[in-house]
Amino acid sequence: MTTDIIIYHNPECGTSRNALAMIRNAGIEPHVVEYLKTPPARALLESLIARAGMTPRALLREKGTPFAELGLGNPELTDAQVIDAMMAHPILINRPLVISPLGVKLCRPSEAVLDLIPAAQQTAFAKEDGEQVIDAAGNRIAQ
Repeated sequence: MTTDIIIYHNPECGTSRNALAMIRNAGIEPHVVEYLKTPPARALLESLIARAGMTPRALLREKGTPFAELGLGNPELTDAQVIDAMMAHPILINRPLVISPLGVKLCRPSEAVLDLIPAAQQTAFAKEDGEQVIDAAGNRIAQ
């Protein structure tokens, strides 16, 4: 299936790998952007944040990043300052960020990506940790 889906992906992240696998489980090959190698331009990042209906701080990743060292927990920082930090240190951008014809969303937990996929899941799917997300009939399992 040809559908324009873009995933800002970190292959080292299990949540990101699971979201990518669910997109592929619907028969869609997304455009994969390894954002640590190819970070989005500032204007694009600002647009994606706005389209996702979130704040820059809501997209900010703390774990495994220089969040604390940079003092990013300071509530007095402006949105522009938070985005400045993300531009300087792309690891601060939380992932996976997915763009589809159905919207833009930070897909944490990974099954949030199912809301953005305009096609049915083709087979059963379990996340890397074994949690079953899609049953054999391609239906989402209620959690």
